[in-house]
Amino acid sequence: MATIKEVAEACKVSIATVSNILNGKPGASEATRKLVLKTAEKMEYTPNYVAKHLKMRNTRSIGVIVEDMTIFSIPDIVDGITDYCQKVDYQILLTNLRLFKKFNDQYYNKEDYYGIVKQEIRKLMAKQVEGIIYVTAHERIMHCIPDDLPLPAVMAYGYTQSGKVPSVVVDDEHGAYEAVRYLIEQGHSRIGVITGKIDSLHMQARLLGYQKALRDNGILYDPEIICNGDWTRESGYRYTDELLDKKVTAIFCMNDLMAGGVYDRAEEREIKIPDGISVSGYDNRELSSYYKPPLTTITLPLHDIGYRAAEVMIDMLDKKIMPQEEELVYQIPCSKLIRKSVRALKMTEK
Repeated sequence: MATIKEVAEACKVSIATVSNILNGKPGASEATRKLVLKTAEKMEYTPNYVAKHLKMRNTRSIGVIVEDMTIFSIPDIVDGITDYCQKVDYQILLTNLRLFKKFNDQYYNKEDYYGIVKQEIRKLMAKQVEGIIYVTAHERIMHCIPDDLPLPAVMAYGYTQSGKVPSVVVDDEHGAYEAVRYLIEQGHSRIGVITGKIDSLHMQARLLGYQKALRDNGILYDPEIICNGDWTRESGYRYTDELLDKKVTAIFCMNDLMAGGVYDRAEEREIKIPDGISVSGYDNRELSSYYKPPLTTITLPLHDIGYRAAEVMIDMLDKKIMPQEEELVYQIPCSKLIRKSVRALKMTEK
């Protein structure tokens, strides 16, 4: 690929003339303009946008650090970031830490990987990015982004507890509320739950949504029909018998994998879904549409989280969002996806 100097030499004109023509500025004759454009195309000239933006002290680039691209939630979040950045003519520089591949979920409750994060932030700063978006694999409270970072930063799918680094998260309480309200609307009042891990912010918010939906519909909360799962299909399978023995008419699983475990055990016991037991999930994982029958679930707004995180970042760069004294959190609502796994009960069955 040719440089602007080589194009100028080939056309026997000045570098300034070539630059003006390539940038659409007037001043050159029509013959010179055509010659320069034709020569630049023939020589495969590509503008050095990095050098141009560095000269202007504006690279129009955002650094995006993700914990692990193999986690199901992250690609859609990154797609949302990319979607908005393309609309405002920003590029992203993506760094994949591969933390889940290296440490499984053991790193969720540790801080010893913070040094890795800070090292990658420094590398991105050396590339003159204007801001940093950090994308987590699992919502939790994190302090891996320094408050004294000399450029704006946003946390996507996690909490920073910082007024200087906004957090963009899913409204899990609302999602669970909508899931349980739908079950209640279908006539269910004895609704069992298989939760995720008890230390998970997702689990805690979803349980609160479940409790509020019961309260708002005059149904007493019964802790005896709450089973503490661990997000795995096996835990869904393991607690199905216990809930069926307690005469629940519906099971709300806090993710689609555990709902799959309920399907497995129901099939072994020759209990049809939804005729024998109604099941609702959460996350709208791709596999949930292939369950038989397809699973009623809650769709996570992953793309919207990424899109909003990028939007917040640009607003920070434009000084539309300024540092706050208290934590700045943007919650993105979920949406209900009704399929075939929930049955409407008759009055005599309630």
